[in-house]
Amino acid sequence: MRFQFILDEIVIGLRRNLAMAISVVLVTVVSLFLVGLGFLAQRQVDTMKDYWYDRVQVTIFLCGDVSIAASCADGKATDAQKEQIEANLKSPQLQGYVKEVFFESKEQAFEHFKEQSKDSALSENVTASQMPESYRIDLKNPEQYKVVADYFKNTQGVESVQSQNQVLDRLFALLNQLKLGSWLLAVITLLCSVLLVATTIRLTAFTRRRETGIMRLVGASNFFIQLPFILESMIAAAVGATLASVALVAVTKFQIQGRLAKQLTFTNYVDVGDALTVVPWLFIIGLGIAGVSAFLALQRYLKV
Repeated sequence: MRFQFILDEIVIGLRRNLAMAISVVLVTVVSLFLVGLGFLAQRQVDTMKDYWYDRVQVTIFLCGDVSIAASCADGKATDAQKEQIEANLKSPQLQGYVKEVFFESKEQAFEHFKEQSKDSALSENVTASQMPESYRIDLKNPEQYKVVADYFKNTQGVESVQSQNQVLDRLFALLNQLKLGSWLLAVITLLCSVLLVATTIRLTAFTRRRETGIMRLVGASNFFIQLPFILESMIAAAVGATLASVALVAVTKFQIQGRLAKQLTFTNYVDVGDALTVVPWLFIIGLGIAGVSAFLALQRYLKV
């Protein structure tokens, strides 16, 4: 009996305030979709880090015949200097950082250069003798590249030390800024959602103040009076969370995996599985905000 009464009250409330309910749904869709994008952005940054940090290397370029660095004042790197560099790479100070070392000769460097520049006219004007010898170092923890890079700076026989991490750090800094921007926008829209839910509930309570007054007089508890209003807002939030989840999964499948991943193949991307792990959070956040907002708004406006 009570359940049927509450259900009837919910239907009446949604019918009377259909426009406001639709507004709550739409704002909830936008805000939760942005929240979902924030979660996916975080996951994308982690995915790219896992992909790229496993592939980056620190490269020690040795002095050549025409090197002008101060550490190359004695000319081309000697065999003794190479042996010293190799000994340093195996030393206890670097043992915890270096995973594997590869020596790249001039000929090997030239082959790699031709491979990478096969469509460029520049490859026709470069010879193997112009390419630098180098040591390419795989790291146990790629994020600690500075330790190895700094160790060989200004070392005799070493022209320069380069790491792809330097480029990746700037890339991930940009991605983190974009991620924070999406989170900020999501927080703003969630705040709008909270205000809209509270306003909707207040208007609904005002238009039904006669019914709630009668319920109070016949001894209905505060919770029983408040429950239909809270459930109305939570139903609207649940519809919004459902639409936001569908939109998030669709964007992930058709835009990220269907288009972006096929056009830009230089890294891995989030997939539908990642989007589905975000969906429960959208419902938790949406229902939580709607329920709490409605409850707080009713504390004042149901007093008779």
